[in-house]
Amino acid sequence: MGRLSREAWAQRLGAFRASPSAFMAGPEGEDLGRDLLSDLRSEKLSEQTKVSLLVLSLEYPAQLWPDAPAAEAAASSLLDTLVLLPPRPSALRQPLLLAATTALAAGGALGPTSAASCRLLPLLLGLASGRDLGRGFGPASEQRPLQATACECLRELESCKPGLLGGCLGLLRGLLGQEGPVGPVQPLSLLLALALRNTLVTQARAGAGLQGLLVAGVSPAGASPWNWTLAEDGDAHLQPQAPSWLAAEEGECGLAALEPSPEEARELRAAVAQLLDTSYLLTPVAQAQLLWLLGWALRGLRGQLPVLFKTQLVRLLGTAQLTLLHAVLALKAAFGEALFTAQDEDLLLRRLTLAAQHPALPPPTHLFYLHCLLSFPENCPLGATGEEAAPLLLRPQLCRGLLPSLLHDPMALLARLHLLCLLCAEDEEKDEKGQGQSPQRYLGELLAGLRQRAALDGGPRALATLCFQASYLVAHCLARQPMVMTSLTHGLVQLYRDRPVLAPHFVDLLDRVGPELGEPLRVALRQEVVSRPGKDEALRWHLQMLAKVADRDAQSGTLRFLQAAAAHCTDWGLQQALLQVCRALLRAGVRGGLADLLQALARQLEDPDGRDHARLYYILLAHLAAPKLGVALGPSLAAPALASSLVAENQGFAAALMVQEAPAPIRLSVGPRRAEGPGPVLQLQVEVLEPVYSLELRFRVEGQLYAPLGAVHVPCLCPGRPANPLLLPLQPRRPAPTQLDVRALYTTPAGLTCHAHLPPLPVNFADLFLPFPQPPEGAGLSFFEELWDSCLPEGTESRLWCPLGPQGLEALVSRHLEPFVVAAQPPTSYHIAIRLPPDSRLLLRLEAAQGDGVPVALRTDDWAVLPLAGDYFRGLSAAA
Repeated sequence: MGRLSREAWAQRLGAFRASPSAFMAGPEGEDLGRDLLSDLRSEKLSEQTKVSLLVLSLEYPAQLWPDAPAAEAAASSLLDTLVLLPPRPSALRQPLLLAATTALAAGGALGPTSAASCRLLPLLLGLASGRDLGRGFGPASEQRPLQATACECLRELESCKPGLLGGCLGLLRGLLGQEGPVGPVQPLSLLLALALRNTLVTQARAGAGLQGLLVAGVSPAGASPWNWTLAEDGDAHLQPQAPSWLAAEEGECGLAALEPSPEEARELRAAVAQLLDTSYLLTPVAQAQLLWLLGWALRGLRGQLPVLFKTQLVRLLGTAQLTLLHAVLALKAAFGEALFTAQDEDLLLRRLTLAAQHPALPPPTHLFYLHCLLSFPENCPLGATGEEAAPLLLRPQLCRGLLPSLLHDPMALLARLHLLCLLCAEDEEKDEKGQGQSPQRYLGELLAGLRQRAALDGGPRALATLCFQASYLVAHCLARQPMVMTSLTHGLVQLYRDRPVLAPHFVDLLDRVGPELGEPLRVALRQEVVSRPGKDEALRWHLQMLAKVADRDAQSGTLRFLQAAAAHCTDWGLQQALLQVCRALLRAGVRGGLADLLQALARQLEDPDGRDHARLYYILLAHLAAPKLGVALGPSLAAPALASSLVAENQGFAAALMVQEAPAPIRLSVGPRRAEGPGPVLQLQVEVLEPVYSLELRFRVEGQLYAPLGAVHVPCLCPGRPANPLLLPLQPRRPAPTQLDVRALYTTPAGLTCHAHLPPLPVNFADLFLPFPQPPEGAGLSFFEELWDSCLPEGTESRLWCPLGPQGLEALVSRHLEPFVVAAQPPTSYHIAIRLPPDSRLLLRLEAAQGDGVPVALRTDDWAVLPLAGDYFRGLSAAA
């Protein structure tokens, strides 16, 4: 393909971004990456267009360079383009560096055998150090941006291959320590911190020392600055680079095995102090990242006291930046009492508590402070590792302003409720004298208020969801307090009594809570359900709940309820819910009266499917012992093989339940066009070669030109029996032809469910034609003229010659355009108005017809319609 223009690239990139996978699967997808690399050197494209191409390569590298050879070739081409840039200011140098780095990293081509890697790494290091600036890399005005970009690229490569820059630590320290640093401080500091962290980890795993790597301005003699061996070892242990509050033993990663010599320890402390001294010059986010990297590097390392961070704490304990506060808490999680005194801990807790109570805080900030309180890293926690507990210094009096209220938004209420639950766990059964009600009493009143709101008939679903979220949270935090669990159980049973429609929420809650709440709640809900009359209007919900809570206990009451309810299960849904309860009783080992119930259901249920299920359950109950019955009702791959004909036929039974791919005995075609209704409708003709049942036809349109299409269902089709046409409504977003991908799902006479691909169906331009509303008698010509004039000036006009067959113009119009004629003087003049969805129009004047053809004047309010209309008329003339 030749060089593309700016407009062609804009259209191509728009189509790619609309659906990258569909575009790459199309005819133009294979050449996109090659054309992009080629046109980056075109002098016809502006720099702005080239930057947009490079941005695409940064966003979708995996699609453009799907394998390592393609990524290697792309990176080499990008580096060649960078070298060929003239030495004037250019907006392409930084994006080219980023694109080459991204191609190697995302394509898996970064390595010692990669020629592009061996070109890129020295170039980036030279740019970061300022050595290669001025050698064909543009004017001095681009020096600092290029250095910053080079540092960011090196940081990305070091993240992909931890330990890669281990041999460059001395050089990076020397650059950062020069008087009046030669490059931007922030990217250089973050690069050095990341390289230092990764080098410590990789050297510790390898059992090697620092070997003079940290001496400022010095690289190991005779050694390459790229340590590919350690990079390959560290590649499998890539660590996240976002601050996290891991426990100290989780983050040490074997650093205790690294025993630096006194000289190496001195250099390490000097490097950390150097980075901390430059942190004042960084943005808050960069400072937080730097502190986390350094804290992570030093935790667990012998002899490296965290006192180096003390001067930073003096500054950061009073910070108003959330990122820096988070970094302080991360340092506290890493070093604990070795860095933070009890006074520091109390100060942090007071500050977090008071800040969380500020009324003007935006919701995300408020939740951040609450999260910090809930996850506060204590110096000396009393509980077991991983056990939730309120900080020892966080007293209830300090948290009175953080108690949850029904007026809070859901997220804030749940976070405050979590804190209240932790306080209740510490203050079990203790009322604070002179301080008002206890936390447990306040918790009970809050839960009662939540249940009262959830019990409102027709209330919002969000209120019910919030009530069950709060109940789960309480059950999770206070499972060891029987009084709280008893009160919670009684409250939830009352909620079900008031609003049985919440049964799905109760089922979900029972699936998630532990036995401390689950068992008593299950028993109480079963008693509540079976005490109801079987003809309750909420029978559907009672049956759903009973299917969850039914077991061998109180089976007589459950069976009486089911016998009373059977008479009122008149529709298929209620009958299936009733049978689900029977299935649950079967799996629980209930026999006795269940056999009589199943026999009765097999006789009296109206739906044949329900009768068959009841009969099957009765046969299973009568012929299988409890172990085999459990296997039959709940098949499992881990179940032992049983000497039973039922189990022996299990494979065939499973095959009958699977959807199988098969050649389709179905022929689908497009029937005559229907020019009526509010939108275009495709009329489909279907024929079958053998009986087909429960046919479902699914349609899919490639791209974004059409809205998703609904499926078409046919209950039964038989060969030789004429079938009614199937109507498929179309919803085009643009008036353009397309093809429909068709899949069929159906059942064969043998009872197997099959699926198949059918040949694609064409949707022609003419299939989208719709008529305008019929004008009053005699007003057709004036109506057409109004439409004709309204198309300009926004639209366009064109003329073409339409050859006619031997039957003339009148036959052509009556065969193809009759529904759209607004005014006519047969057989020589016709005025035709066509609506094109979603909101376009096409107007035609066919006048002064001659023997061999007729001139056609077209007007439309959509430029894109013109070539489609031209193709349509050429098709008409060819058919004539």
